[in-house]
Amino acid sequence: MKKKIKVGLIRVVTLLEENLLRTHANLLMKNFENLEVETKCIPDQPEGIYDDYTEKIAVPKIVNVAREFEKEGMDIIFISCAADPGVEECRKVLHIPVIGAGSACAAVAYSVGSRIGVLGITEEVPYAMIKVLKDKLVANIKPERVNTTLDLFNEEGKKNALTAAQLLKEKGCDTIALGCTGMSTINIYKKIKENLGIPVIDPVLAAGAIISYLNF
Repeated sequence: MKKKIKVGLIRVVTLLEENLLRTHANLLMKNFENLEVETKCIPDQPEGIYDDYTEKIAVPKIVNVAREFEKEGMDIIFISCAADPGVEECRKVLHIPVIGAGSACAAVAYSVGSRIGVLGITEEVPYAMIKVLKDKLVANIKPERVNTTLDLFNEEGKKNALTAAQLLKEKGCDTIALGCTGMSTINIYKKIKENLGIPVIDPVLAAGAIISYLNF
């Protein structure tokens, strides 16, 4: 039996509730038996990352948590945010692989679709995803009244996300990439896939597939 990969998962929103904090870790371990995941969140960002400023102040915090994980013997760092904040900074100072949710999601979507739409919480597609998707990116929609990851947790946010996904399909998208890991928290990719009948790429699961591959 192969040794499990020890993953240090960094949440970029400050979460005090243990069950909510471990949502992404649980999702990974449920779907990838060769992963052993520990989670930490950055401090003092209760609304997470949703613009340039909140990303800027988050990066040094992310690097600090990643350093802690490396000292604790983790095999790989996973930054669970579609903007890939701190990925390049961590790669410069760590000696273990660093994976970002955005580029992972985009890479899987690129391998599946030809006309890709991004469903996120910002007006612009995260640059980490644009770099990968290139000319296959044809549309981007932010659900109404969803401005931070926390807005996805209520029923209105979920409903508006589903409506936005439908609009992406109507625009001709053959694949949808979820541009916020808050959508992984509410496990909405299954609902969108059932409703639309096209591939929907979840950023946490996409990262899990790539991390899991490293153990082959």
